[in-house]
Amino acid sequence: MNLCISEATTLPGTFADDVSNFVGGGCRAMEVWLTKLEKHLEVQSVGDTQKLIEDSQLTLTAAAYQGGLLLSQGEARKAHYDHYRRRLELCQAFGIPTLLLAADFAQHRFDENTLPRCVVSLAEAAEWAAGFGVRLGLEFRGGDAFCTCLDTALTLVEECGRPNVGVCLDVFHYYKGPSKPEDLARLTRANLAHVQVCDVAGMPREWMGDSDRVMPGEGDFRHEAIVGRLKEIGYDGYVSLELMNPILWQLKPTQVIELGVSALERWAM
Repeated sequence: MNLCISEATTLPGTFADDVSNFVGGGCRAMEVWLTKLEKHLEVQSVGDTQKLIEDSQLTLTAAAYQGGLLLSQGEARKAHYDHYRRRLELCQAFGIPTLLLAADFAQHRFDENTLPRCVVSLAEAAEWAAGFGVRLGLEFRGGDAFCTCLDTALTLVEECGRPNVGVCLDVFHYYKGPSKPEDLARLTRANLAHVQVCDVAGMPREWMGDSDRVMPGEGDFRHEAIVGRLKEIGYDGYVSLELMNPILWQLKPTQVIELGVSALERWAM
């Protein structure tokens, strides 16, 4: 497996800041926070940004994240897909192979048509992505109304039936939601698109939020089964450190990156 760090971990910094700080902190692979890249491109050209990345010898591993594609309708759906197309263009322009997709189930009211519509929409989104040479990683969310666990996300990916769709295994949501250890047995190299890791210490799972995330190995999560399964299937994609901890945001970014690289290396042992 390969290791990278998400720009969410250094969220207050700009895209250009992150490029410099990731390299300075010893990390040559970055999961892009799309809002940062989009803001950067308001004042810098695509060509200049491509040169910035090339000169830094930084690999952009995945982009986070796109929502609103699965259940939106009417004008809202058109707006989301227009935004999605622009983001696929960015992934193509910067050679970002994977776009992370958030399932929009947070407040949705369900009926018998919800799941079939979701599967059809996921397949449509996959066809769009394939046209740009991009793979989608569907992320389950532990606190949503549906698609709160790894098992359901894998089922949606299977029913979608598109080879360029897999799941994003976020360890935070794996623990927060109702995922079970046996769900890991369904993971394969083909259906796993991306992995995000962190830890949480001393917090009931029902209450833990993104700001409670800490470095892997500093909290209560049991990572051994996950790491073991990734090694068992020969996972050769990226494992990303994704923290949204305001305390870490106050530290020197290169120090956070250095600590993150060390934590990831220990995690993957």
